[in-house]
Amino acid sequence: CTEIKNQSKTGTCWSFATSSFLESELLRQGKGKHDLSEMFVVRNIYKDKARNYILRQGKANFSQGSLSHDLIRILSQSGVVPESTYSGLLLAENAHDHSEMEAGLKGFLDGVLKSKRLSKNWPKAFEAILDSYMGSVPSKFKYNGKEFNSKSLAKSLDINPKDYVNLTSFSHHPFGESFILEIPDNYSNGSFINVPIDELMELIDEALEAGYTVAWDGDVSEKGFDAKKGIAVLPVDKERKDLFDKPGKELKVNQALRQEHFESYSTTDDHLMHLIGKAEDKKGNEYYIIKNSWGEISPFKGYLYMSKAYAKMKTVAIMVHKDVLN
Repeated sequence: CTEIKNQSKTGTCWSFATSSFLESELLRQGKGKHDLSEMFVVRNIYKDKARNYILRQGKANFSQGSLSHDLIRILSQSGVVPESTYSGLLLAENAHDHSEMEAGLKGFLDGVLKSKRLSKNWPKAFEAILDSYMGSVPSKFKYNGKEFNSKSLAKSLDINPKDYVNLTSFSHHPFGESFILEIPDNYSNGSFINVPIDELMELIDEALEAGYTVAWDGDVSEKGFDAKKGIAVLPVDKERKDLFDKPGKELKVNQALRQEHFESYSTTDDHLMHLIGKAEDKKGNEYYIIKNSWGEISPFKGYLYMSKAYAKMKTVAIMVHKDVLN
Protein backbone atom coordinates (compact mmCIF):
# COMPACT_ATOMS: atom_id res chain seq x y z
CA CYS A 1 0.00 0.00 0.00
CA THR A 2 0.98 3.65 -0.18
CA GLU A 3 2.00 5.89 2.74
CA ILE A 4 -0.17 6.87 5.69
CA LYS A 5 -2.06 10.15 5.34
CA ASN A 6 -4.02 12.37 7.71
CA GLN A 7 -7.60 13.46 7.09
CA SER A 8 -7.16 15.85 10.05
CA LYS A 9 -10.32 17.70 11.12
CA THR A 10 -12.58 16.37 8.39
CA GLY A 11 -15.13 13.60 8.01
CA THR A 12 -13.55 12.44 4.77
CA CYS A 13 -12.21 9.03 5.84
CA TRP A 14 -14.25 7.48 3.01
CA SER A 15 -12.15 9.33 0.42
CA PHE A 16 -8.83 8.57 2.10
CA ALA A 17 -9.66 4.88 2.57
CA THR A 18 -10.98 4.39 -0.96
CA SER A 19 -8.21 6.40 -2.59
CA SER A 20 -5.69 4.25 -0.73
CA PHE A 21 -7.57 1.15 -1.90
CA LEU A 22 -7.35 2.33 -5.53
CA GLU A 23 -3.66 3.17 -5.14
CA SER A 24 -3.11 -0.42 -4.00
CA GLU A 25 -5.14 -1.64 -6.97
CA LEU A 26 -2.84 0.29 -9.31
CA LEU A 27 0.20 -1.24 -7.61
CA ARG A 28 -1.32 -4.73 -7.79
CA GLN A 29 -2.04 -4.29 -11.49
CA GLY A 30 1.53 -3.20 -12.24
CA LYS A 31 0.58 0.40 -13.07
CA GLY A 32 3.07 1.99 -10.71
CA LYS A 33 2.83 4.03 -7.54
CA HIS A 34 0.38 6.93 -7.58
CA ASP A 35 -0.74 9.49 -5.00
CA LEU A 36 -4.35 10.35 -5.85
CA SER A 37 -6.04 13.51 -4.60
CA GLU A 38 -8.63 12.72 -1.95
CA MET A 39 -9.89 16.30 -1.90
CA PHE A 40 -10.64 16.43 -5.62
CA VAL A 41 -13.22 13.71 -4.99
CA VAL A 42 -14.42 15.33 -1.76
CA ARG A 43 -14.99 18.62 -3.58
CA ASN A 44 -17.07 16.90 -6.27
CA ILE A 45 -19.09 15.05 -3.65
CA TYR A 46 -19.89 18.33 -1.88
CA LYS A 47 -21.29 19.59 -5.20
CA ASP A 48 -23.23 16.37 -5.75
CA LYS A 49 -24.64 16.46 -2.24
CA ALA A 50 -25.64 20.10 -2.68
CA ARG A 51 -27.73 19.32 -5.77
CA ASN A 52 -29.31 16.35 -3.99
CA TYR A 53 -30.07 18.55 -0.94
CA ILE A 54 -31.66 21.26 -3.07
CA LEU A 55 -33.71 18.88 -5.21
CA ARG A 56 -34.98 17.14 -2.08
CA GLN A 57 -35.84 20.56 -0.61
CA GLY A 58 -33.55 20.12 2.38
CA LYS A 59 -34.91 16.68 3.30
CA ALA A 60 -31.57 14.93 2.74
CA ASN A 61 -28.21 14.40 4.39
CA PHE A 62 -25.65 17.15 3.83
CA SER A 63 -22.48 16.39 5.76
CA GLN A 64 -18.82 15.51 5.25
CA GLY A 65 -19.40 11.76 5.22
CA SER A 66 -19.89 9.48 2.22
CA LEU A 67 -19.04 5.92 1.19
CA SER A 68 -16.58 4.11 -1.06
CA HIS A 69 -19.02 3.76 -3.94
CA ASP A 70 -19.36 7.56 -4.07
CA LEU A 71 -15.66 7.89 -4.88
CA ILE A 72 -15.99 5.26 -7.61
CA ARG A 73 -19.00 7.08 -9.04
CA ILE A 74 -17.17 10.43 -9.09
CA LEU A 75 -14.19 8.75 -10.73
CA SER A 76 -16.44 7.60 -13.59
CA GLN A 77 -18.02 11.05 -13.93
CA SER A 78 -15.15 13.45 -13.27
CA GLY A 79 -11.94 11.41 -13.36
CA VAL A 80 -9.00 11.72 -10.97
CA VAL A 81 -6.14 14.12 -10.33
CA PRO A 82 -2.84 13.58 -8.46
CA GLU A 83 -2.29 15.00 -4.99
CA SER A 84 0.49 17.16 -6.42
CA THR A 85 -2.09 18.94 -8.60
CA TYR A 86 -4.83 19.41 -6.03
CA SER A 87 -4.37 19.05 -2.27
CA GLY A 88 -7.51 20.95 -1.22
CA LEU A 89 -5.31 23.16 0.97
CA LEU A 90 -4.68 26.85 0.55
CA LEU A 91 -1.08 28.09 0.46
CA ALA A 92 -0.80 28.92 4.16
CA GLU A 93 -2.40 25.66 5.32
CA ASN A 94 -0.82 22.33 6.17
CA ALA A 95 -3.81 20.40 7.58
CA HIS A 96 -7.41 19.88 6.51
CA ASP A 97 -10.29 21.35 8.52
CA HIS A 98 -13.76 21.43 6.98
CA SER A 99 -15.72 22.47 10.07
CA GLU A 100 -16.34 26.10 9.12
CA MET A 101 -16.66 25.30 5.43
CA GLU A 102 -19.30 22.63 6.01
CA ALA A 103 -21.32 25.00 8.20
CA GLY A 104 -21.02 27.75 5.60
CA LEU A 105 -22.01 25.47 2.71
CA LYS A 106 -25.07 24.14 4.51
CA GLY A 107 -26.07 27.62 5.67
CA PHE A 108 -25.85 28.82 2.07
CA LEU A 109 -28.01 25.94 0.83
CA ASP A 110 -30.60 26.50 3.55
CA GLY A 111 -30.71 30.16 2.53
CA VAL A 112 -31.22 29.21 -1.12
CA LEU A 113 -34.11 26.95 -0.12
CA LYS A 114 -35.95 29.92 1.37
CA SER A 115 -36.40 31.33 -2.14
CA LYS A 116 -39.76 30.64 -3.73
CA ARG A 117 -38.12 30.12 -7.09
CA LEU A 118 -34.49 29.13 -7.44
CA SER A 119 -32.26 30.93 -9.90
CA LYS A 120 -29.56 29.24 -11.97
CA ASN A 121 -26.86 31.08 -10.06
CA TRP A 122 -26.65 29.07 -6.85
CA PRO A 123 -24.32 26.28 -8.17
CA LYS A 124 -21.71 28.87 -9.20
CA ALA A 125 -22.00 30.61 -5.84
CA PHE A 126 -21.67 27.26 -4.07
CA GLU A 127 -18.53 26.47 -6.05
CA ALA A 128 -17.12 29.88 -5.19
CA ILE A 129 -17.34 28.95 -1.51
CA LEU A 130 -15.45 25.73 -2.24
CA ASP A 131 -12.80 27.74 -4.09
CA SER A 132 -12.42 30.07 -1.10
CA TYR A 133 -11.75 27.21 1.32
CA MET A 134 -10.16 24.53 -0.89
CA GLY A 135 -8.74 26.37 -3.90
CA SER A 136 -9.79 25.89 -7.52
CA VAL A 137 -8.97 22.81 -9.59
CA PRO A 138 -6.68 23.33 -12.61
CA SER A 139 -8.36 22.32 -15.87
CA LYS A 140 -5.05 20.87 -17.13
CA PHE A 141 -1.92 19.69 -15.36
CA LYS A 142 1.42 17.98 -15.94
CA TYR A 143 1.89 14.51 -14.46
CA ASN A 144 4.86 12.22 -15.08
CA GLY A 145 5.97 14.45 -17.92
CA LYS A 146 2.67 14.48 -19.80
CA GLU A 147 -0.29 16.87 -19.90
CA PHE A 148 -3.64 15.61 -18.63
CA ASN A 149 -7.03 16.71 -17.45
CA SER A 150 -8.89 14.73 -14.77
CA LYS A 151 -10.73 12.52 -17.25
CA SER A 152 -7.74 11.79 -19.46
CA LEU A 153 -5.66 10.79 -16.42
CA ALA A 154 -8.38 8.38 -15.29
CA LYS A 155 -8.45 6.93 -18.80
CA SER A 156 -4.68 6.51 -18.86
CA LEU A 157 -4.74 4.70 -15.49
CA ASP A 158 -7.50 2.46 -16.86
CA ILE A 159 -9.46 2.21 -13.61
CA ASN A 160 -12.76 0.54 -14.48
CA PRO A 161 -15.52 1.54 -12.00
CA LYS A 162 -17.46 -1.59 -12.97
CA ASP A 163 -14.68 -3.75 -11.50
CA TYR A 164 -15.61 -2.85 -7.92
CA VAL A 165 -18.43 -4.33 -5.87
CA ASN A 166 -19.91 -3.49 -2.47
CA LEU A 167 -20.98 -6.16 0.01
CA THR A 168 -22.67 -6.18 3.39
CA SER A 169 -24.29 -8.67 5.78
CA PHE A 170 -27.59 -7.94 7.51
CA SER A 171 -30.56 -10.23 7.93
CA HIS A 172 -33.36 -7.68 7.51
CA HIS A 173 -32.94 -8.18 3.75
CA PRO A 174 -32.63 -11.47 1.84
CA PHE A 175 -29.17 -12.93 1.38
CA GLY A 176 -28.00 -13.32 -2.19
CA GLU A 177 -29.71 -10.10 -3.28
CA SER A 178 -28.75 -6.42 -3.40
CA PHE A 179 -30.36 -3.71 -1.31
CA ILE A 180 -29.90 -0.04 -0.46
CA LEU A 181 -28.11 0.01 2.87
CA GLU A 182 -29.96 2.19 5.37
CA ILE A 183 -27.18 4.31 6.82
CA PRO A 184 -27.04 8.13 6.83
CA ASP A 185 -23.93 8.46 4.66
CA ASN A 186 -25.52 6.41 1.88
CA TYR A 187 -27.06 9.63 0.53
CA SER A 188 -26.70 8.41 -3.06
CA ASN A 189 -28.71 5.23 -2.37
CA GLY A 190 -25.96 2.81 -3.34
CA SER A 191 -26.77 -0.90 -3.46
CA PHE A 192 -24.85 -3.60 -1.60
CA ILE A 193 -24.79 -7.34 -2.21
CA ASN A 194 -26.06 -9.03 0.95
CA VAL A 195 -24.24 -12.19 2.05
CA PRO A 196 -24.13 -14.16 5.34
CA ILE A 197 -21.43 -12.92 7.70
CA ASP A 198 -19.35 -16.09 7.54
CA GLU A 199 -19.28 -15.78 3.74
CA LEU A 200 -18.28 -12.11 4.00
CA MET A 201 -15.39 -12.99 6.30
CA GLU A 202 -14.29 -15.75 3.92
CA LEU A 203 -14.32 -13.25 1.05
CA ILE A 204 -12.06 -10.90 2.99
CA ASP A 205 -9.61 -13.72 3.73
CA GLU A 206 -9.66 -14.98 0.14
CA ALA A 207 -9.05 -11.47 -1.17
CA LEU A 208 -6.00 -10.96 1.04
CA GLU A 209 -4.59 -14.40 0.30
CA ALA A 210 -4.90 -13.69 -3.44
CA GLY A 211 -3.03 -10.38 -3.18
CA TYR A 212 -6.02 -8.01 -3.14
CA THR A 213 -6.86 -5.40 -0.49
CA VAL A 214 -10.25 -4.37 0.89
CA ALA A 215 -11.95 -1.01 1.49
CA TRP A 216 -13.56 -1.37 4.93
CA ASP A 217 -16.53 0.50 6.40
CA GLY A 218 -17.47 -0.04 10.03
CA ASP A 219 -17.79 1.03 13.63
CA VAL A 220 -14.80 2.23 15.69
CA SER A 221 -16.70 3.47 18.74
CA GLU A 222 -16.14 0.37 20.88
CA LYS A 223 -14.02 0.40 24.03
CA GLY A 224 -11.93 -2.27 22.40
CA PHE A 225 -10.87 0.07 19.58
CA ASP A 226 -7.87 2.26 20.33
CA ALA A 227 -6.15 3.85 17.34
CA LYS A 228 -3.34 5.26 19.51
CA LYS A 229 -2.56 1.77 20.83
CA GLY A 230 -3.03 0.35 17.34
CA ILE A 231 -5.40 -2.40 18.49
CA ALA A 232 -9.08 -3.24 17.92
CA VAL A 233 -10.51 -6.18 19.85
CA LEU A 234 -13.95 -7.34 21.01
CA PRO A 235 -13.36 -8.53 24.56
CA VAL A 236 -15.81 -10.44 26.73
CA ASP A 237 -14.59 -8.25 29.62
CA LYS A 238 -14.43 -4.64 28.38
CA GLU A 239 -13.02 -3.46 31.72
CA ARG A 240 -9.98 -5.70 31.56
CA LYS A 241 -6.95 -3.59 32.50
CA ASP A 242 -4.59 -5.36 30.12
CA LEU A 243 -7.03 -5.08 27.20
CA PHE A 244 -4.43 -3.75 24.76
CA ASP A 245 -1.38 -5.46 26.27
CA LYS A 246 -2.07 -9.16 25.78
CA PRO A 247 -4.61 -11.43 24.06
CA GLY A 248 -7.82 -12.26 25.91
CA LYS A 249 -11.15 -13.95 25.45
CA GLU A 250 -13.37 -12.30 22.81
CA LEU A 251 -17.08 -12.42 22.07
CA LYS A 252 -18.44 -15.12 19.77
CA VAL A 253 -20.19 -13.29 16.93
CA ASN A 254 -23.04 -14.62 14.84
CA GLN A 255 -25.54 -13.14 12.38
CA ALA A 256 -28.22 -12.52 15.02
CA LEU A 257 -25.83 -10.64 17.32
CA ARG A 258 -24.63 -8.47 14.43
CA GLN A 259 -28.22 -7.63 13.55
CA GLU A 260 -29.07 -6.79 17.15
CA HIS A 261 -26.13 -4.39 17.38
CA PHE A 262 -26.98 -2.77 14.04
CA GLU A 263 -30.64 -2.19 14.85
CA SER A 264 -29.89 -0.88 18.36
CA TYR A 265 -27.26 1.57 16.99
CA SER A 266 -24.49 -0.22 18.90
CA THR A 267 -22.93 -0.70 15.47
CA THR A 268 -22.98 2.39 13.29
CA ASP A 269 -21.24 3.46 10.11
CA ASP A 270 -18.69 5.90 11.51
CA HIS A 271 -15.33 5.24 9.85
CA LEU A 272 -13.77 3.85 6.69
CA MET A 273 -10.27 2.37 6.52
CA HIS A 274 -8.14 0.25 4.21
CA LEU A 275 -7.65 -3.42 5.07
CA ILE A 276 -4.29 -4.54 3.67
CA GLY A 277 -3.15 -7.79 5.28
CA LYS A 278 -3.26 -10.35 8.09
CA ALA A 279 -1.23 -11.10 11.20
CA GLU A 280 -1.24 -13.36 14.28
CA ASP A 281 -0.59 -12.68 17.94
CA LYS A 282 1.58 -14.91 20.11
CA LYS A 283 -1.37 -17.22 20.80
CA GLY A 284 -2.17 -17.71 17.14
CA ASN A 285 -5.24 -15.43 17.06
CA GLU A 286 -5.76 -13.83 13.65
CA TYR A 287 -5.92 -10.08 13.03
CA TYR A 288 -6.40 -7.85 10.02
CA ILE A 289 -3.80 -5.18 9.33
CA ILE A 290 -5.62 -1.88 8.80
CA LYS A 291 -4.28 1.29 7.24
CA ASN A 292 -5.93 4.27 8.95
CA SER A 293 -6.01 7.93 7.88
CA TRP A 294 -5.34 9.68 11.19
CA GLY A 295 -1.64 10.27 10.65
CA GLU A 296 1.28 8.23 11.99
CA ILE A 297 -0.17 7.59 15.43
CA SER A 298 0.21 4.34 17.43
CA PRO A 299 3.31 2.20 17.88
CA PHE A 300 2.63 1.01 14.33
CA LYS A 301 2.89 4.48 12.75
CA GLY A 302 -0.78 4.80 11.76
CA TYR A 303 -1.57 1.14 11.14
CA LEU A 304 -3.59 -0.99 13.55
CA TYR A 305 -4.42 -4.61 14.16
CA MET A 306 -8.12 -5.55 14.19
CA SER A 307 -9.13 -8.91 15.59
CA LYS A 308 -11.33 -11.21 13.52
CA ALA A 309 -14.02 -11.03 16.20
CA TYR A 310 -14.06 -7.24 16.01
CA ALA A 311 -14.26 -7.30 12.22
CA LYS A 312 -17.01 -9.91 12.27
CA MET A 313 -19.15 -7.79 14.58
CA LYS A 314 -18.33 -4.25 13.44
CA THR A 315 -17.94 -4.48 9.67
CA VAL A 316 -20.79 -2.55 8.06
CA ALA A 317 -19.69 -3.03 4.44
CA ILE A 318 -16.70 -3.69 2.22
CA MET A 319 -15.58 -2.94 -1.33
CA VAL A 320 -13.50 -5.43 -3.31
CA HIS A 321 -12.46 -6.10 -6.89
CA LYS A 322 -15.09 -8.23 -8.61
CA ASP A 323 -12.56 -10.98 -9.38
CA VAL A 324 -12.51 -11.80 -5.64
CA LEU A 325 -16.06 -13.12 -6.03
CA ASN A 326 -15.16 -15.57 -8.80
